[in-house]
Amino acid sequence: MLGISAGAASEAGGRHGANEDRVLAGRSVFAVADGMGGHAAGEVASALAVARLGLLDAEPVLTPDGFRAQLAEANADILASASREPDHRGMGATVAGIGIARVAGTEHWVVFNVGDCRVYRWAKGRLTQLTLDHNEAAEVAQAAVTFRDAAVGVGRRSLVTRSLGSEPASEPDIRVLPTVPGERFLICSDGLCLELPDSVIAETLNAEPDAAAAARALVRAAIAAGGRDDVSAVVVDHRIVAAGTTGEDTQPRHIGTEALR
Repeated sequence: MLGISAGAASEAGGRHGANEDRVLAGRSVFAVADGMGGHAAGEVASALAVARLGLLDAEPVLTPDGFRAQLAEANADILASASREPDHRGMGATVAGIGIARVAGTEHWVVFNVGDCRVYRWAKGRLTQLTLDHNEAAEVAQAAVTFRDAAVGVGRRSLVTRSLGSEPASEPDIRVLPTVPGERFLICSDGLCLELPDSVIAETLNAEPDAAAAARALVRAAIAAGGRDDVSAVVVDHRIVAAGTTGEDTQPRHIGTEALR
C-alpha cells in the first residue's frame, strides 16, 4: 500500500511585497504554482491553478489524462478571470507537481509542469530534476548551444515560454513513473532553485527526515541566500504502509500559502 507524508512552506521574496506563489499538499496531488504579472494579479492566477488541481485531488481515481484536462481548465479559468476583471489582464502562472494515478491497474506517479516551477526526485543518494524548465535558457541549453556570456543565460532564464493563462493554451509536460518505496520529491517555485544549487538542495533533503521540516529548511535557505523572488517548496515522501493501516497524512494539509514561523 502506498503511503504519503507531505509538508509545504512558502515565503514572499524581496521582488514584491505580496507572495504570488500558492501550494497544494493534498491526498494524491501535490503542486506549486507561481503567479506572474505583478500588479496584474499573479496571486489570482496561481490560486486558480491550485484550485483546479485541488478539485482533481478530490477525485477517487486519477489518470494522466485527468491532469492534462484540469490544467487546460485552469488555463481557461485564468483567461476568463482576466476577461472579466481589467486589473487581471496579463496575469498568468507557472505550475509543477506530482500526483498518484492508476495506470494499467497499478499506482504510478504523474509528474507535470507548465513553465519553470520544478519537480526533483531524491532517491538512493541522488538528486534528479524530473521536469524541464519552459524558459529560453533551458531551451537553448537543450539545443546544445553554449552561452559565451553567463549573464546572457541568466537574463534569458526569466523569459518563460509556457504558462497558464496563455492563448492558445500551453501544452503541459506530463511524465508517468513507477512508484519506488523510499523516494522523496521536492516541488518548488523558481525562487528556490534560483537561489540554491543542487548540492544544497540534496544536502537538505538528505539531512531532514521530516517532510515539513525539509520544506521549511529549503525555503529558509533560499531566503537567506537572497530571496529575490517568492519561494515555495512541497516535499513528498513515499513510504510503505502495512495493510489495514493508514498513513499519517491522508487528509489534505492545505491549499494556499503557509508563511514560515
